[in-house]
Amino acid sequence: MRGRGQQITDISFSSHLPNSVEDSSYQKLAAQKSGFVILKLKGDLSTRDQTSHLHRSISEYRAARLGFTNGPLRGKYDLSFTVPSQCAEQLRTGKADVAIIPAIEYQRIDDLVILPDMAIASKRQVRSLLIIAKKPIEQVKSFALDGSSRSTQTLTRILCAEKWKIASQFFEAPPDLGAMLQQADAALLIGDPALRIAMGIEKDSRPRAEGQTLCQAATLGITSSEFLYVYDVVSEWRSLTGLPAVLAVWAARRDIATPEVIADFLASRDFGLSRIPEICFDAARELELPERTLESYLRQNIDFSLDEENRRGLELYFAHAAKLGLIPQAKPLEWAATKAEAVKL
Repeated sequence: MRGRGQQITDISFSSHLPNSVEDSSYQKLAAQKSGFVILKLKGDLSTRDQTSHLHRSISEYRAARLGFTNGPLRGKYDLSFTVPSQCAEQLRTGKADVAIIPAIEYQRIDDLVILPDMAIASKRQVRSLLIIAKKPIEQVKSFALDGSSRSTQTLTRILCAEKWKIASQFFEAPPDLGAMLQQADAALLIGDPALRIAMGIEKDSRPRAEGQTLCQAATLGITSSEFLYVYDVVSEWRSLTGLPAVLAVWAARRDIATPEVIADFLASRDFGLSRIPEICFDAARELELPERTLESYLRQNIDFSLDEENRRGLELYFAHAAKLGLIPQAKPLEWAATKAEAVKL
């Protein structure tokens, strides 16, 4: 255990939402709002003068990291950015001290605590996690899964078993909708591809239940079917449970999560959330998506907190995963202690 004056050797950011939610430019947007990162703090945490440097990350997570890269915390931490699965792996092996990881990975790595009130979640509809099927979902026998998000893959398996009562075959595939639907009845898409589809079918589709849409297959360039059935993963989870979906959390090794580190991360998140318009202005040019669409997405579809409702959703998600054997057991949530003033950014 490190004591006062301990060295945090590394913290790393990753982006958790798709092309792969993990390496899409879309994630870059979320990373500014939240941030997948693994940080190793090379300085002495007992003082603020010994600093290290954060390497940057990209995705849905810009808001969370903005205080580290553009604000007063710049230069204090050593940041590196990678895909979510690698964030989890670096945390598991001790190469990183703090990381934003797919929510399911908290259950698979020992001796972690969760940083409070920070997450990538969605209350009712996310738009960037979609299931697209050639037939009604209750008839689907095979699923091609975008491999970029372990949390969303787990969520899809839970929905199949608990909501739709289907025993489909699952396999991973690159996020190419046409190729995926040539091999399977349905495809899970994450991130950029899903968000673009959600935008593309808004005008020429028939809404069904909340989060469900029927559209002409030709609208998405698919010729093997006349219609496609589109399901928003978070809406389907909400329909099943009445709770939000938590997709990623900030986690740290127990001896690293000091009140000062937690306060800095909360401050960086708040700094980013206060600058959504400028984040979307930059991201719109990079992603070639309308600025208003991105701002609506970040404000209405993504939630960056771990409030009481989100915590209940996360606990139920773990309980379902354990019931289906996707994790050995659902260990309780353990929180890092916070007794420090956040830096004013």
